Amino acid sequence: MGFMGTDNISPAQGPAISAGGAGGLERKRIHPQKFMLWVAMGSMSMAFAGLTSGYVVREAQGNWRYFNLPHVFGWSTAVIMISSITMFFGVRAFKSREMPKFRLLITATLMLGLLFGVLQYAGFYQLYHQLQQIRINGQVLNETATVRVDGNPSESFLFIISGLHLAHLLSGIIALLFVFFRAFRTSVKTYNATGLEIVAGYWHFVDILWLYLFIFFLVNQ
Repeated sequence: MGFMGTDNISPAQGPAISAGGAGGLERKRIHPQKFMLWVAMGSMSMAFAGLTSGYVVREAQGNWRYFNLPHVFGWSTAVIMISSITMFFGVRAFKSREMPKFRLLITATLMLGLLFGVLQYAGFYQLYHQLQQIRINGQVLNETATVRVDGNPSESFLFIISGLHLAHLLSGIIALLFVFFRAFRTSVKTYNATGLEIVAGYWHFVDILWLYLFIFFLVNQ
């Protein structure tokens, strides 16, 4: 992805000075891989928007169970937000060629990403094994049940939407592993940050996406 690779700049990507301007205007073209990332993130955003819209539409049709999310999901949200901060400062450290600081921040980001996955597993484990009072359309029944993927439609929506997000998280962690191992190479000849910026952009997207989903589920629980 160009991370720590050769930095090739074509004449078309260099500064272009207008004929009549004194200082000139610099025109920058977006990197093709960054453009593809934006397209992919747009598509994924539409997919999750469609799923959450379907959630609301199905809820309005009735026979909808409301349940409480375990507190561990709140902790996982805090963890993944902190990972965005470490990633942001990691990119800055790389661009400043502060390699020890960069390696520390990338390692922290990777560890926080893995911790988020562990906390998510713990949250869904609780949902799957701890009994909750059954509430259907605001009516509290004298029954208890766990929250399961094959239960009420609201439960199925939760597992499908969250599972899809975890699949995207896994892709982000794989990308972080790639950055992590490249960061600890013994020699770095050039400092092309394009690949790192692409990974960081995707990671920030996954983080913000979970924050949106977490708030959505809290509002609708």
